[in-house]
Amino acid sequence: MAIYLDKFSTYKINCKSAVDNAELMTQFQRAMKELDIRTICANSPEAKGRVERLFGTLQDRMVKEMRLRDMKERDEANLYIYQNYIPDHDRRFSVVAKNSTDAHRPLSDALKVKLPSIFSVQSRRRVNNDYTVQFKTYWFQLEPTEGAAVYKRDELVIEERLDGIIHIRLKSKYLKYRVLPERPKQVYVPLVVLAAQKPPRIPSKNHPWRRWNS
Repeated sequence: MAIYLDKFSTYKINCKSAVDNAELMTQFQRAMKELDIRTICANSPEAKGRVERLFGTLQDRMVKEMRLRDMKERDEANLYIYQNYIPDHDRRFSVVAKNSTDAHRPLSDALKVKLPSIFSVQSRRRVNNDYTVQFKTYWFQLEPTEGAAVYKRDELVIEERLDGIIHIRLKSKYLKYRVLPERPKQVYVPLVVLAAQKPPRIPSKNHPWRRWNS
C-alpha cells in the first residue's frame, strides 16, 4: 500500500523550481502511481537514518561475503544473494512482527498484464507530418493499425521495456511500426489520418447532399 523512501533523485524530483505533478514525475513515481502505491519520503534526518542504516549494513556485509567467495560475475552474485545470503541474514537478524496480518494486496489479472508496461521507461513523442516518430537515434514509421486512428501531432508514449523491445502506444492502443534505416527526408503527407480503414467522408456544409430540402 505504501513504500518508505529517502529523497534520492530516482524517487523524487528535487529541483527547487520543479512542482510535483504528473508531468514532472520520475519513472519510479509514475510506476508507483500506476500500481496505486503511495510513496512516503523521509522528511527528517532521523527518518532518513533508518533508511540508510539498513542499506549501509547490507552493502558492507554483501561486498565482504562475495569477496570471500571470490565472486566476480553478476549472475553468480545474484544467485548467491537469493539462495544463501538473504536466508542466512533473515535467520540471524529478523524480528517477529507484532502484527502478523499480511497487508499485501493481491494483483488483479488485469494489472498483471500491464506490469511489463508499468515497469518500462516511458517517454513522450509527437507524430511528425509524415507519420514518423523520432526517439533517441531511431526513426519509426507508423503503419496502419486497427482499433486506433493516428493524427499528425498526436502525442504518443514510447515504452522501453525490460526485455529491450520498444512499444509505441497511443492512449491504451499499441501501434504497429517499422524501424527506418536512416532519417527520412522531410515530406508532407496529405493523408488526414493513419488507420486501417479510411475514415468516413463528411460532406461539406455547401455540399448538394445537404441542400436537397432547401
